[in-house]
Amino acid sequence: MTQYAFYFNGKRCTGCKTCELACKDRYDLTPEISYRKVFEYGGGDWTKDADGFYVPDVFTYYVSVACNHCDDPACTKVCPTGAMHKDADGGLVLVDADRCIGCGYCHMACPYNAPKVDREKGHTVKCDGCAERVAAGQKPICVEACPLRALDFGTKEEMEQAHGDSQVADIAPLPQKEYTHPNLYVDPCKHAQMANEATGKVANILEVM
Repeated sequence: MTQYAFYFNGKRCTGCKTCELACKDRYDLTPEISYRKVFEYGGGDWTKDADGFYVPDVFTYYVSVACNHCDDPACTKVCPTGAMHKDADGGLVLVDADRCIGCGYCHMACPYNAPKVDREKGHTVKCDGCAERVAAGQKPICVEACPLRALDFGTKEEMEQAHGDSQVADIAPLPQKEYTHPNLYVDPCKHAQMANEATGKVANILEVM
């Protein structure tokens, strides 16, 4: 089975959020709902050395994340109707709006906070990898919008070949990859911390919740 995957280059991302805004514009999303989010993650402090000088070890970096269309998605496991499912053709995690009852279990289960319940529509909504664009031979809108080319999308094989130095996402503030085996390849910046060794915090928590 073909499995699509996202790629994110943390060395290029400046946190401009163009990817997020392009997605919101294309899908006419409300301020409360975003399919793609950009985390601002940082930490560190100033320490005083033996000579009395204050030395910084502060750091900050950005991580752009949408649905990772995981190999073992937590959202599909808890869905009571089968509305949340993996597409057999491309491995994208999709929502069948006709079957979804808007219970929100998928939202609560996903460690990436990807699915959202749209109360006005009465069902869950989420990133579908711009499935219609992909079927037409195009990239997702977030990928095409990125001015620094920090994002890419394609099959797992294509992402591995095109970005050989990348690794499956396992950096803070994301959860450890073993939880759901996400299809997100990351080329981390030099300050990136491992997911299980995080000492920083998300600075824009209200934006990404």
